[in-house]
Amino acid sequence: MLTVDFQRFRVTPGDRILDMGCGAGRHAFELYRRGAHVVAFDLDADELAGVEKMFGAMRMEGEVPEGAAAETVRGDALALPFPDDHFDKIIASEVLEHIPDDMRAMRELLRVLKPGGKLAVTVPSWLPERVCWALSEDYHTAPGGHVRIYTRAELEAKFKSIGFRVGGHHHAHGLHAPYWWIKCAVGVNDDGNPLAKAYHQILVWDIMKRPLATRLAERALNPVIGKSVVVYFAKPSAPSTPASPARETADAV
Repeated sequence: MLTVDFQRFRVTPGDRILDMGCGAGRHAFELYRRGAHVVAFDLDADELAGVEKMFGAMRMEGEVPEGAAAETVRGDALALPFPDDHFDKIIASEVLEHIPDDMRAMRELLRVLKPGGKLAVTVPSWLPERVCWALSEDYHTAPGGHVRIYTRAELEAKFKSIGFRVGGHHHAHGLHAPYWWIKCAVGVNDDGNPLAKAYHQILVWDIMKRPLATRLAERALNPVIGKSVVVYFAKPSAPSTPASPARETADAV
């Protein structure tokens, strides 16, 4: 299940791309299939072990085009172990909401991205996330859980303040917000709840079969209750001081 739209976030074979906070690797695998040189980066060693195993399976199954490369790197988002201006593109999906010092992590993304490079950031959307927080304290107080709820305006303003230019945005996973509301209402750790199990089966069916009816339903729901918001940014090609809101012109990504 991809959150980033690869029609908007174009990947060229040979691009050096960082998947920062890769988790189980869903975006890293897609980047690898598209011929990129992928670095899957995360703090969780167990997650990275699974990602490395899948990279190997993809190579064995012939799913990877010639010239593509992939590796896993463990580390801290607040001190990325890469040189300045190193990556052509970066994805940071569903990770910034977990980091207390998010501005420091954002500055690290700016540092390691090449001038002219593109960045795709996804975070939980404000309204669906607000409902989850209201329904369940466990949802946002568990160790390693979410520490803030972003509005899109706040997310864009923070990246603009350090020098990024803002491109387009969209919402994703409108069918998934009700599932998390159910989970929060019945208990986020109660995987055996009949209602949660039934809705989960519908989501799995949707992901596997991708029927037209659910595709259309999700397209209609995304702007209203899409579980994630995706914002696309660019690092200016020439060094510059952050522009004031009145003077800044958004770049198309």
